[in-house]
Amino acid sequence: MPSYREALVEYIRRAALPVDKYGHQPRLYSLACEVGRGLVFDDDVVFAAAWLHDLGVFIGHRPEDPGALAHWDHVVYTVDRVPTILRDAGFDESKIPAVLDVIRTHQPADEPASVEAVIVRDADILEQLGSIGILRAVAKVGRDTRYPTFTSVRTVLERALGTLPGKLRLDTSRRLAEGKTRTIALFLSSLAVEDQGELH
Repeated sequence: MPSYREALVEYIRRAALPVDKYGHQPRLYSLACEVGRGLVFDDDVVFAAAWLHDLGVFIGHRPEDPGALAHWDHVVYTVDRVPTILRDAGFDESKIPAVLDVIRTHQPADEPASVEAVIVRDADILEQLGSIGILRAVAKVGRDTRYPTFTSVRTVLERALGTLPGKLRLDTSRRLAEGKTRTIALFLSSLAVEDQGELH
């Protein structure tokens, strides 16, 4: 592994709080490589963006005040901090703008232009689906202003199931999404049977 990669992994290992936030980065990079198989892309850019894109959601990097957190733009914060982190890690200076472009357009509502940005965005959408998507949403209950209750998680999963697969750009991503969407649909169907109207 190139030394800059070791430096970024170690940086995120320390910064990713709560600790369950750490797993998203290696999974995202692995998914991005799977999504991008057969395409020509800059793996350095994909690696750096996958590992750093969520810096602004970590405790210690985001506001603690609930009111400020509700209006927090973690992408703006991340884009501001990433160039220094990359330089300190010995990353190729000429590729930093491409990394920032990927980070700026990694969310489902964004319109990525580069192949690296499309790959990372598709992979990030896939991380919101399937068993991993369910776990990531449930883990936020009570500690994220968007997820005060289990009912709020159900709403988020229903919205993910209804909207996210249609936002995927690549055929490979769509194929990978098929099993993940079935998993969420089955979960929501089972939940509707089991909750007895008292999920809260």
